[in-house]
Amino acid sequence: MRWLVPGTILVLTGCSAEMGRTWNDTDVSCLRKQMGTEVHLSFPLAANTCQRMTNHNFFIGADKAKPLPLNLKGAPDLQSMAETYGYSYTR
Repeated sequence: MRWLVPGTILVLTGCSAEMGRTWNDTDVSCLRKQMGTEVHLSFPLAANTCQRMTNHNFFIGADKAKPLPLNLKGAPDLQSMAETYGYSYTR
């Protein structure tokens, strides 16, 4: 029980970029964080980590979930990468 609050905070805020998308990340901030880590993920791997799904990435309804377009407003470099790799996005 004494680890419940600290554990919840770590899960919600994330310890490192390798953990994936945190609750307060935008698509742009998540992609930049994933591609800027020591691992230097490629755009497709970073996009797969950051992309949200229609079921809000919850396990219920995962078989029918579809990826939502990445919101790349104000990031022309990421928009060109999304076009190159065939990811749907909004400007």
